[in-house]
Amino acid sequence: MYRSGNPLSDGAWGGKGGTGMDRQEALEERIAHLIRAVDDLSDVVARQATEIDRLTRRVQMLMEREADREAQGMGSAEANVPPPHW
Repeated sequence: MYRSGNPLSDGAWGGKGGTGMDRQEALEERIAHLIRAVDDLSDVVARQATEIDRLTRRVQMLMEREADREAQGMGSAEANVPPPHW
């Protein structure tokens, strides 16, 4: 997706034997790609943070539900017994 390497020495970026303008254009292109990559990664991190928050709330709710069950005596020893086929 994104090119790696040194934009000043990589011939594909206009660095070998190119003019100063070629070098500047190569750097500007490289910066544009890096900005795009940072923006894309920022979006990914934001989505992951939202998902982690949602999952954290679910786990907390399930833990509270299980604690309530155990407090009422519904989740005692029977819940921890393996099924007969084990």
